[in-house]
Amino acid sequence: MAGTSYIPLGLFARVPLAMLTIGVLTMVTQVSNSYAIGGFAAGAIGLGAAVGAPFVGYLADRLGQKRVLLVAAIVNTLLVGAVVLLAYALLPSDGARLADGATLVVLFAALLAGSTSPQVGPLSRVRWMALSKKLPAKERGPAVDTALSLEGTADEVTFVLGPALVGLLASLLAPWLPLVLAAVMTAVLVSLFALHPTVEAVGPRMAASSTVGNAGYVTKEKPRWLLVAVPVLGMLFMGTFFGSAQTALTAFTGVHGSVDQAGLMYAIMGSSSAVTALSVAYWPEKFSYVWRWVLSAGLMAAGSAAFLLPTSLGQMAWVLLLVGLFVGPVMVSIFSVGSKVAPQQWMGTVMTALSSGIVAGTALGSAVSGSLAQSVGYSAAFVVPLAAASALFLLGLVSALVLRGRTAS
Repeated sequence: MAGTSYIPLGLFARVPLAMLTIGVLTMVTQVSNSYAIGGFAAGAIGLGAAVGAPFVGYLADRLGQKRVLLVAAIVNTLLVGAVVLLAYALLPSDGARLADGATLVVLFAALLAGSTSPQVGPLSRVRWMALSKKLPAKERGPAVDTALSLEGTADEVTFVLGPALVGLLASLLAPWLPLVLAAVMTAVLVSLFALHPTVEAVGPRMAASSTVGNAGYVTKEKPRWLLVAVPVLGMLFMGTFFGSAQTALTAFTGVHGSVDQAGLMYAIMGSSSAVTALSVAYWPEKFSYVWRWVLSAGLMAAGSAAFLLPTSLGQMAWVLLLVGLFVGPVMVSIFSVGSKVAPQQWMGTVMTALSSGIVAGTALGSAVSGSLAQSVGYSAAFVVPLAAASALFLLGLVSALVLRGRTAS
């Protein structure tokens, strides 16, 4: 459907975004000797991405992906470079204060860098939706399932690869190098993604259309944003799970090992999640997206209860492997639900809004779990991902009722 170059290009073009938050956190913390300033800089990246992503998606719907992605690639490359230069030029190495003007300049630059980050993953999903329309009706469902499973796996792989690459380069060479590499990769790979022939499948003409008549999409002239809000809220809970689990795991490794091991431990969950995300392509087509959500989220919530049991890194590794089995299918199922309830002419906006939900939820989960870990301990912090997974299960049940008949495969 897309050509042999599209899948590897779509995979590696999203790696810079996965490097950005952890890269800024590592570099700013190193330069300023302040965990607080590093954390706020990483938070500025996340906040910018959460706010800017839907706007990038909206512009892609209105103006076409090619123009928007090319501009985003150039602007984001320049802004990431500016963050590096400003951090080394302005931040003192004796623990700068948040109120300092220099620190605020760096945080503002990080905010802008996050807000202009190219949304390769969501917009790639939009292309798959458009490409699938060229297939016979009976082949569209399986094709979309396969494509969204592949996209979910690509996301999980980059979530593991990006932070690992940052850690390797920053520790062996220099803390600024991962961000410079991310900027170069953005300029080259995102531009190639923008110019790939698949971009012709989606253009500004989709935004100009007032009705949609292709199988599976909501055929209303006016977007029904309350329906769209259901999967977006689901992604908010998913992000809350990610952020709280990572923060609680950091506290756990600090007690039973070293905080440096948190990233490697978290990668265990990402690896099993990537495998099962790909498996969704082979699930029965009659097994509707909303009930896939319900089943996977229920198992994810049950597995998350095991976070409270381990007393060693080895035991926690098995729990992470188990929980990860259900994370991937939940993500793929929610994106699938979003693709069905979204008006075709606003597909880019909705897909980027779903990704923004993950980013915003990650920040929320990290904050709540971090506070509990600091004041009570890591066991209390693990209650947050358990609660987020349980909320995902309950929302899945609600979506099965609210979206009944609207998201059939």
